[in-house]
Amino acid sequence: MATTTTTEAATEVAHEGAKAGMPQLDPTHFANQIFWLAVTLVLIFFVLKLVALPRIGGTLATRRGTIINDLAAAEELKQKVAAAENAYNEALVSARAEAGKIVTAAKADIQLDLNAAIAKADAEISAKAEESAGRIGEIRAGAQDAISEVAKDTAGELVAALGGQSDTASITAAVNARLKG
Repeated sequence: MATTTTTEAATEVAHEGAKAGMPQLDPTHFANQIFWLAVTLVLIFFVLKLVALPRIGGTLATRRGTIINDLAAAEELKQKVAAAENAYNEALVSARAEAGKIVTAAKADIQLDLNAAIAKADAEISAKAEESAGRIGEIRAGAQDAISEVAKDTAGELVAALGGQSDTASITAAVNARLKG
């Protein structure tokens, strides 16, 4: 009987505590609270399992797929950029080589034109030099004749002015001897 009185005494103390304050701490309600706790946890588990987790999993799967697709697209673009860069470099090298060939060909053409112009100018200069030499020879011959005539006339006039007899043959011989040196 002693055990029952202890239990009864504890129950009375618990009732007094419940009356005084918090009914959750009343041991007579523990079984009911545990039952509803289990029902609530099972209900939360099924709501999470059937509604929330599939949506979260779907969102994660979609996000993972998007990330994978974006990474694949980025890798593909990276390869395209590398290919484009290689093509650009090859085109640049080819263009430089072609430009070098064009410059070399242009230099050769210009050199040929220059050589032809120089040859033409040399031929014209030679022709003009020969023409000038011919004219100079004619002028020199004309000048020699004119000098000879002037010298003969002057010598004849001097001889006549000095009172001498001018002989054309002796004046011509004297002027020709003097002109020869």
